[in-house]
Order: sequence, then C-alpha cells, then structure tokens
Amino acid sequence: MLLTIEKVAILKSARIFSDTPDYILASVADIVEEIHVASGETFIHEGELGNAMHLVVMGEVQVHKGDARLAVFGPGSVVGELSVLSPAPRSASVTATEETRLFRIHKDAFDEVMADRPEIAQNVIRILVDRLRAANLRLEV
Repeated sequence: MLLTIEKVAILKSARIFSDTPDYILASVADIVEEIHVASGETFIHEGELGNAMHLVVMGEVQVHKGDARLAVFGPGSVVGELSVLSPAPRSASVTATEETRLFRIHKDAFDEVMADRPEIAQNVIRILVDRLRAANLRLEV
C-alpha cells in the first residue's frame, strides 16, 4: 500500500493530472484503488458497462478488440476514461501484457473531483482528442 505522498507523485506524472495542484491530488489519492493485474489478465472487457478508469502505474497494457491490437500503454497512461465521462458498454478490452499495477478511479468519486477542478476535465478532453486524431491518421493511411 502506497502512502498518499507516493500516490500524489504518481498521479502528478500522468498527463491527465499534470496541471492539478498537489493538495487536490491528495484528495484524488484518497479515492484511488490500487490493483495488481497479472500478465495476460483482462481487466476491462468489451461490452461490459464501465464505471471506472485506470491509470497505469507500472507495467504495460494493450487495448484490443478480439485479436486486433488497437493501442499499447505504459506508466502514466489512462485507459477506460470514457466510462468516467459517459458510462456505456466498453468499446474494447484491455489486457495486461506484463505484470501491471493500476490505480482504479470510479466514476462517482471522479465526478466530485472534476466538479472542483475543471482542469482535470480539460485534460481528459485533451487526451481523448489526441486519441481521436491518432485514430483518424491511422484511417488515412
């Protein structure tokens, strides 16, 4: 179990929280759930209703639809962020490609933090726009 100050440092290193003051991140640190995922374990399943996002603390995960790999993410990356903005069935699955440690943040708790800190919502939007642009570039090729 990590100390709050360690969680804050990890959160601060993630782009989604990079503009957020440490004292606010201390509140976020209180709502994160630390989880460990074994290599090959799927922790987000396509089609299931999502209600949490995950921050990769250590390790690597791949986003996929069946056998088709869509993206690979490492430390500091978030996956499942759409579900904290608009809960709906997951559009893809996410599986650890190696032993991975994650912070899970549930929608209800995240909503409260975003209400107080609009820069977090802006960072989520920025990440989503970057991913949309990358997907568009892949379609153009």
